[in-house]
Amino acid sequence: MAIKVGQKIPSVTLHILGDKGPEPVTTDELFADKLVALFGLPGAFTPTCSAKHLPGYIEHAKKIRKAGADDIVCLSVNDAFVMGAWGKQQGAEGKVKMVADGSARFTRAVGLELDLTDIGLGVRCQRFSMIVEDGVVKDIAVEPKPTEAVKSSAEKMLEKMAKAYLDRGTAKTGI
Repeated sequence: MAIKVGQKIPSVTLHILGDKGPEPVTTDELFADKLVALFGLPGAFTPTCSAKHLPGYIEHAKKIRKAGADDIVCLSVNDAFVMGAWGKQQGAEGKVKMVADGSARFTRAVGLELDLTDIGLGVRCQRFSMIVEDGVVKDIAVEPKPTEAVKSSAEKMLEKMAKAYLDRGTAKTGI
C-alpha cells in the first residue's frame, strides 16, 4: 500500500555521492524542518527519466524553489555512483539533489516498488512526485505507467507548489 497524504516519511538511510564515495543520508536529515519537492523514477539513464523527468526539474529548479521548496530531491533505485554520474551528465549539481535508494529500502517502505524483473531491471521505484513538509507527505502523484511523466512532472510540481506555498515567506500554508 502506497504512502498517503498526512503520513510521515519512514526513517530510512539512503546515499548521496560525496567527494570520497557514497555518503549515508537519512530521510530524517532530508525532510525534517524543510519543504521538499521529491520525485522518484524507475532508473538513471533510462529514456523517460533522462529525456523528460529529471531535465524538467533541473529546468524549473529556480521556480520550484521560489514557490517555496527548500530542496528538490531525485530518488531512484540505483547506487550512489550511478546517481552521481547521471546528475553530472544532466547538469543537476546545485539544482537537484541526486539520492540513491540502492536497496529499495525507501521505495518498499513507502509502497512504491515496481517489479521490472521481466525486462531485466529488477525491483525499481514507480514514477512519482511528493511534496513533503517537515517529514509529512502533503501531496503525492503516482504515474499510472512508468513510461509517462505527466502527473509527476516538474510542471505539475511547480503548479502545486505555486498554488500552496508561494507566500511561504510569511507562513507555511499547507496543501
